[in-house]
Amino acid sequence: MTAGTAARGTMPLADHLNEARRRGLRAAVALLVGVIAGFVFADQILDVLRAPIEELARSRQASLNYDTVTGAFDVELKIALFSGIIVSSPVWLRELFAYITPGLTRREKTYAIGFSAAAAPLFAAGCTFGFLLFPRMVSVLTGFSSDQDSTLLNASYYVDFVMKIVLATGVAFVLPAVLVMLNCLGIVSAHALRRSWRLIVVAITLFSALVTPAADVLSMFLVAVPMSALFGAALLITGLHDRRAARRTLDSDHPELPSTS
Repeated sequence: MTAGTAARGTMPLADHLNEARRRGLRAAVALLVGVIAGFVFADQILDVLRAPIEELARSRQASLNYDTVTGAFDVELKIALFSGIIVSSPVWLRELFAYITPGLTRREKTYAIGFSAAAAPLFAAGCTFGFLLFPRMVSVLTGFSSDQDSTLLNASYYVDFVMKIVLATGVAFVLPAVLVMLNCLGIVSAHALRRSWRLIVVAITLFSALVTPAADVLSMFLVAVPMSALFGAALLITGLHDRRAARRTLDSDHPELPSTS
């Protein structure tokens, strides 16, 4: 049992709950601030989301529509919630890993901190990528209808569609960092990842096909290529880590041999 684990193991249950409550409260406050900011700027965000529809309206009748009295307010709440999750992600990711790390060894704690530092920008980059991608997806999907038809979209469904794409790409960009962390913790080896690379690439392709229109092959590749590149970077990092770990093990088993580092 490590010192960190021992310290956490002797901590009374009430202290565990108090720590979880404190960190959960900080994460909730950050989320609330993000939601409020998202609500304040909901109109501007909706203008960005509406841009592909306005482009479509140049060739035929197209607009967002609300089918209930509270529809417009519900859409703003959804935008605020999604925005709050994205904006507050650095805080709630930090609080999550800060709660976990006291039970880890010093080296494991370093890996967890490094992962949390990488996860936030990767998540933000993925969400940004989703925002840049969705207009093309909307254009392709609505392009199946004739110019003589009207495109009247339910605003709530449309916002859900866009935000799910944004969050899905955000989470997808974080997954390679998860693989690196699992490797650093000794759960997944670089050899196992290399042996399974074909299956992982197929999974990336299937994910890309699910979040993009079936007829839009270019958008699918726009999602699959950066995800595959991130997976390649994860393979490189895990390979370097495993070689260093094997070198340290060799040096400790044969201290009389000169170090190869």
